[in-house]
Amino acid sequence: MARILVTGAAGFIGTGLCPALAARGHDVVAGLRRPRQTPADTEPRVLGAIGPGTDWSAALRDIEVVIHLAQRAHAGPDAKTLAEEPEATATLAHAAAAAGAKRLVLLSSIKAMGETTEPHRPFRFDHEPRPVDAYGRAKLASETAASEAARGAGLELVIIRPPLVYGPGVKANFATLMRLAGSGLPLPFAAIDNCRSLIARDNLVDLIALAATHPAAAGQILLARDGFDLSTPQLIEALAAGLGKRARLFPVPNMLFSALRALPGIGLKMSSLTLSLQVDDSSTRTLMGWKFAVGVPFALAETARAFAKRL
Repeated sequence: MARILVTGAAGFIGTGLCPALAARGHDVVAGLRRPRQTPADTEPRVLGAIGPGTDWSAALRDIEVVIHLAQRAHAGPDAKTLAEEPEATATLAHAAAAAGAKRLVLLSSIKAMGETTEPHRPFRFDHEPRPVDAYGRAKLASETAASEAARGAGLELVIIRPPLVYGPGVKANFATLMRLAGSGLPLPFAAIDNCRSLIARDNLVDLIALAATHPAAAGQILLARDGFDLSTPQLIEALAAGLGKRARLFPVPNMLFSALRALPGIGLKMSSLTLSLQVDDSSTRTLMGWKFAVGVPFALAETARAFAKRL
């Protein structure tokens, strides 16, 4: 059992992770940007806004493991925040080592490796990263900054690169997709034959909790996904069913999507709907004996039902 600081404890993943760590018997410190209620069995610590100049001395007192979630979870217009993330991560890594912490678990993103994969040729942990946008480059730069800070400082670094994370309360692009799936509108995705890796929040939480203390995780880059991948039509149909609706899909020529993918602004979003992005997590499962805890049909249905209650 360990005393663990979770930054971003009030976020989408943090609100699932903190109680899961406490349930495993860990002493959990919930790092918050501002005062707010925290899950039972956790100790709140207000960190303020995290940046390159953050003073971590008080927050890291008596901490053995740091799990760093407090970064941008998806791309957005705030280029300044993205640009500061690598230096902010390095500051935290240096401070954690100086305070005597043993391990830093950094939640990154599969986008540090790239946006798409060829069908049935998934990303592996040892593939050369080729990020294509500012968000992916910032994630990779944060990983590099943490690695350089940890090297020679006696700090074990674990990097986790999840694909798209979903679950009850999810926002951003996944919420938009659920809104489309339940709208009853005809959607032009019937002929898309892609494969997308996803991970349910509960499955990611389980992996993070394991990586916090597992001896074999030290120094590793961990990829993870749910039990099987889905095409865009399969995903839309599953979400629509969870919302009590029927998906209305029709086919259009792929050349139309190819043209849309070339457009600025909409191009990356169209790529995520029409191209493949797969993850090979066999090394994670072999190394740590990990396997997903929650099945895909249940997790998608639970996510859709929670979304329907908010409508």
